[in-house]
Amino acid sequence: MNRGDFVELCEVGPRDGFQFESVPISTRFKEDAIRRLLGAGLPRIQATSFVHPRRVPQMADAEVLLAALGSGQLPELSALALNLRGVERAIEVGVTTVDLSIALNEQHAADNANSTVEVGVRAASAMISRARAAGLQVQLGLQTVWGYAEPDDTPLALIDAVVDEFAGAGLESLSLADSTGMASPSSIVQVVDRVRDRVGETPIVLHLHDTRGLGLANVSAALEAGVRRFDTSLGGLGGCPFIPGATGNVATEDVAYLCERLGYETGVDIASVAAVSRDVEALVGHPLSGRMYRLA
Repeated sequence: MNRGDFVELCEVGPRDGFQFESVPISTRFKEDAIRRLLGAGLPRIQATSFVHPRRVPQMADAEVLLAALGSGQLPELSALALNLRGVERAIEVGVTTVDLSIALNEQHAADNANSTVEVGVRAASAMISRARAAGLQVQLGLQTVWGYAEPDDTPLALIDAVVDEFAGAGLESLSLADSTGMASPSSIVQVVDRVRDRVGETPIVLHLHDTRGLGLANVSAALEAGVRRFDTSLGGLGGCPFIPGATGNVATEDVAYLCERLGYETGVDIASVAAVSRDVEALVGHPLSGRMYRLA
């Protein structure tokens, strides 16, 4: 392996992190944070989500935030959509990349959306078709790939079937989420290897949570397996609403530092990201789960 390989980190804190905070976060604060994160070298930021404001009040300003950031920043930003209406809002506002997400575990689908994996797959297919027809790039995220109620309770055969369903859909990338933090280094390699065999040249992105303290170990294993794109969150901001005590994504600063120590490049200025994380910590009023943001 060439240790000089570049690792791309996608910052998801402004969406996946901010949405779980009870303290209101202003549009101006979000805009400033996103601009500073772009300035810190993060090549892509998941800025917001197009969801109903009653369900996720922190994301109620999606259109206002993107307008404030300006059309010049849209190629570096993505937004999450959970249904066709969300895709239409993304098209209307002019984002170039939309993130879609479906459950890959039957119990999770039932608990979180009173649905099934099959229904989610059909809905995602319709959303992908609409987004691509409008010229948007699509990243599809599969949730709870490494388990929901307990490790590995998402069957490998189901992972195979759903990945096969979308392997030829023209995705910009396929994201695999350890939503509940149940993955281990060995299971990361196992799943990545079998998914890569099915998706060919489509980039694989890992969305890893650190609930059980294996986040960085899983990143390291994924790097060895050839993964070069990860979702990360400033300071480890975020959580998982259906798992008590769950932490957020692996912290941007921690992953950038790990990559640096292993000889990879990310282009991320760790100190600049850490400064944003400390401002977020002061605003929300509680420590974040990352480590390096306190040190950088």
